[in-house]
Amino acid sequence: MRGLALALSWLTVLPVRAGEPLAGTAAAALRWAPLVGGALGAAAGALLLGLTVLGVPPLVGGLLAVGFLGLATRGMHLDGLADTADGLGCYGPPERALAVMKDGGAGPFAVVTLIVVIGSQAAALASLPPGLLVGGTALAGAVGRSGFAWVARRGIPAARPGGLGATVAGSQPAWVAPLWWLVLAGLGTLLVPARWPGVIAVGLAAAVVIGLSRHTARRFGGMSGDVLGAASELAVTVVLVTVSAAQPGL
Repeated sequence: MRGLALALSWLTVLPVRAGEPLAGTAAAALRWAPLVGGALGAAAGALLLGLTVLGVPPLVGGLLAVGFLGLATRGMHLDGLADTADGLGCYGPPERALAVMKDGGAGPFAVVTLIVVIGSQAAALASLPPGLLVGGTALAGAVGRSGFAWVARRGIPAARPGGLGATVAGSQPAWVAPLWWLVLAGLGTLLVPARWPGVIAVGLAAAVVIGLSRHTARRFGGMSGDVLGAASELAVTVVLVTVSAAQPGL
């Protein structure tokens, strides 16, 4: 339960006291992360459903739901996505890329990536039917955080000392993320009509996380907290876009 408390403390704005993040607790927190992500996604879907009932235009509601998720997570995952994009976009050795990521500013790669990802998420949410808003966003949120375990799997070192990456690097057995993906694919058959779109969405998101982890580990010399955020946002986007594209009439 300390792992769950730490996951809530790390991944949300909830004032949860988790104590000092010891190595074992930090590892457990990553394994709880998909449940936290699913709850956040369901809350965003419920918000969007309420806005739809009130007559708010779908795209506006989608943007507000994405904004809610950003606020609920302190913008941490979006910041990680932006830093990862800038790091991958620069030339030079891993040290140069890590320095760019640590700079704190947002370069052109970060800006374009954020626009595309946030816009895609909002547009996908706007196209989902009311009956899919809560279940679809819950699935996306859980899948997004399930990739943490793959990025932080054993054998992948921390790209730099200190920070979240160094705390959880190499802490996850290689089977944790695939097990979560298998479970979520099964849930996808229940949450998304026609069964297969949910399964395909989880599979595509897993493929993106695997590819991102492999490339960033080679480019940065290991994993970092920024890569965790990037993996989450990209996986959420893939799930939302895939599920929305599978809806009749689109």
